[in-house]
Amino acid sequence: MNPRVNAVVPKDDYKLEITFSNGEIGVFDCAPLLDFGVFKELRDLNYFKQARAVGGTVVWPHEQDICPDTLYEDSKKLISM
Repeated sequence: MNPRVNAVVPKDDYKLEITFSNGEIGVFDCAPLLDFGVFKELRDLNYFKQARAVGGTVVWPHEQDICPDTLYEDSKKLISM
């Protein structure tokens, strides 16, 4: 099992800076998701910035979420353990 999300900071460029449970920090780019289904709502930057870490992943108020394994595997690591 991959590490889970402990904290998230949404950025102005539709990227998420994520702190994982193993201490690693990575950046996940959400831009490729913004044209698909429920993720279209994330185009609204004010809404995008409502991202929160809940239950080991990233969620938004209208129940959008991203698989924690995807967040970990596809993020560019800034700090690796």
